[in-house]
Amino acid sequence: MTVHGESIILIGMPGVGKSTVGVLLAKELAREFVDTDLLIQTHAGKTLQDIVYDADYQHLRELEEATVLSLVCDRHVVATGGSVVYSEPAMGLLKSLGQVVFLDVDLAEVQRRVDNLSTRGIASPDGHGLADIYAERLPLYQRHADITIDCRGKTPAEIVSEVIYEEGGQYADKDA
Repeated sequence: MTVHGESIILIGMPGVGKSTVGVLLAKELAREFVDTDLLIQTHAGKTLQDIVYDADYQHLRELEEATVLSLVCDRHVVATGGSVVYSEPAMGLLKSLGQVVFLDVDLAEVQRRVDNLSTRGIASPDGHGLADIYAERLPLYQRHADITIDCRGKTPAEIVSEVIYEEGGQYADKDA
């Protein structure tokens, strides 16, 4: 699919830093920041984990898809929930809004960063551990990504710099 918009869409596993990097990236590029997990929580009036407790992980995925499909963004930085890649319609819309950037870390790093799997509000079936989720989602992230950033051993500021200067500096001109 051809990229039409000028937004930057961050995808990746829970704990990779989509929200942290997104805020810094938006500040650096003087753009608005949108966190789809926060939008879901605001609209539902409860945390992601409470949504999973009250219904199930599929309901959270449905809310995520509906939230993403309602986005109207131009020149924004968007941090998505980790499970957005399960929705073809949502990913189609996101790709139309701009470049999809996959923030990639290996499984060991995800496991180190996410120590609250049971309370984090991750949209996955009961009994799935981080290794299962990672194995299932990695090919989806890779397929949907326009740009992949290897985040291992990098600070959020280093990742922001890499996103800005990836693809020949397309984001380097902040006022374009």
